[in-house]
Amino acid sequence: MPMLLEVQRAMRASFVDRDDGAAAAMLAEGVGAERLNIYRNTFLVGLTKALSLCFPAVKRLVGADFFEGVAARFIAEHPPRVAWLDRYGAEFPDFLRHFAPAATLVYLPDVARLEWAVNLALHASDAAPLDLARLAALAPEHQPSVAFVPHPSVSLLRLDHPADDIWRAVLDGDDAALATVDIDAGLVHLLVERGAAGVEVVRLTELAWRFARDLVAGQTIEAACSGVAGVDVQALLADHLAGGRFIDFRFAEAVHGAAA
Repeated sequence: MPMLLEVQRAMRASFVDRDDGAAAAMLAEGVGAERLNIYRNTFLVGLTKALSLCFPAVKRLVGADFFEGVAARFIAEHPPRVAWLDRYGAEFPDFLRHFAPAATLVYLPDVARLEWAVNLALHASDAAPLDLARLAALAPEHQPSVAFVPHPSVSLLRLDHPADDIWRAVLDGDDAALATVDIDAGLVHLLVERGAAGVEVVRLTELAWRFARDLVAGQTIEAACSGVAGVDVQALLADHLAGGRFIDFRFAEAVHGAAA
């Protein structure tokens, strides 16, 4: 009797590589190898469905038939590595960027990047926002050395095309709005998060985005402020704290003996 690992490897070869040799040899007597096609098709349909749920705007932009074709190519090259379909598709935006049949849709990878961030925000773990009383209790000389821990749903995107406008117009079925989008308008800077009303996508100015990016990356308040001279960082920080975008904080190494 084959070991479980041997069965798993044989089934992977059948589903992903379309090599039925090992799996067919493990079938019960009288069971034809063509039965494997049932499982292979179920595997492909399931993963295609997962991608379509994660990238609905991409699917609408290219059409169902094209999407199924590109999904099949993607699945063959990037089969899932964890048994969690909500996390399947991380490589899809970059795959689209190098997928020759979609080369004329220059904005498509950016729309996919946005949809992946939305998917991550939607399925991120819950976390209570930072208790602001803890922050207020810090001595003034320690506050510049604070580095925040972001909420798991928060991410920041800098995209070459106005993917947020395209995404909203496509999902709303608003062809008039879609027709007004200038895909050559330049960079957009986006904040993606899950709030009380669901996942939100907010466009920021470049400096506000850089400030948020540095804070989310774990830089201290002092370091993040130094990179955005001329911006009202107090107002920006207050907005982030009020929005619950941080769940904890720590101190830079220069501050010793203080518990975060």
